[in-house]
Amino acid sequence: MGVKGFVEGGIASIVAGCSTHPLDLIKVRMQLQGENLPNPQQVHSLRPAYAFNSAAIPHNSVHIPPPPLPRVGPISAGVRIFQSEGVAALFSGVSATVLRQTLYSTTRMGLYDILKQKWTNPETGNMPLLSKITAGLIAGGIGAAVGNPADVAMVRMQADGRLPSSQRRNYNSVIDAITRMSKQEGVASLWRGSSLTVNRAMIVTASQLASYDQIKEMILENGMMKDGLGTHVTASFAAGFVAAVASNPVDVIKTRVMNMKVEPGKVAPYSGAIDCAMKTVKAEGIMALYKGFIPTISRQGPFTVVLFVTLEQVRELLKDF
Repeated sequence: MGVKGFVEGGIASIVAGCSTHPLDLIKVRMQLQGENLPNPQQVHSLRPAYAFNSAAIPHNSVHIPPPPLPRVGPISAGVRIFQSEGVAALFSGVSATVLRQTLYSTTRMGLYDILKQKWTNPETGNMPLLSKITAGLIAGGIGAAVGNPADVAMVRMQADGRLPSSQRRNYNSVIDAITRMSKQEGVASLWRGSSLTVNRAMIVTASQLASYDQIKEMILENGMMKDGLGTHVTASFAAGFVAAVASNPVDVIKTRVMNMKVEPGKVAPYSGAIDCAMKTVKAEGIMALYKGFIPTISRQGPFTVVLFVTLEQVRELLKDF
């Protein structure tokens, strides 16, 4: 039964991850809005010797850089990506998504299923909410530690298109990304932001899986709906909303720490998660921690629905095995 839980969870997670990948990419791009990046369009001061009218330009003139680009919503962000990078860009890093779901989600779903079987009351067939949350925290933390290299690769591949051409990493695949990171930045770079990944995964898994099971049980116990597609969709969408609200701040910090470019001999933009959070809030305000929330819930909702609906169907298909 333990192996079966891993297989069922893995299949459902890969299907859900691939089907909602463009929404996840838009979320990552929006979470990186406001970071200080070199502006390729920055206007540099002309030396008087090269100006057309040197007399009209004072030697000590100060040129004010252009204002930052306005922040855009998820639809505008998606349209801009499509127009500037092509439709294929919406699936940048999808190979990393597949690997991430194979490592991270398969592990967390399988472990949660094992703990659920062990801690479920045999008489009632239900598990207390606290036990569900605890199982989610344990399963999510272990799954995130296993899948962190794919998570780092996915964030970088999704964010690459927003960088100037000269600064893009241009990874060919998730394997290429992991290999180059290991050679250029050391093996430890594969676990950059791992504490954030683990914290986020614990929050997401506990809120997502525990909420789904709890809401599904409440619906069935109160006779609101029968155990079927309607119940699965309702419970999973509610679980997705809970998970999005709980995890978005950690997700923003995780994205920025994983995406930062560390050059040899130079100080890293962020020394860690707390430093990143403080700099983000100081520069952009507390609500910066909820950047990308609309695409997060827009992605988390469908992802959770597809995840659990697929999971229920896979369980039905494999019930005799």
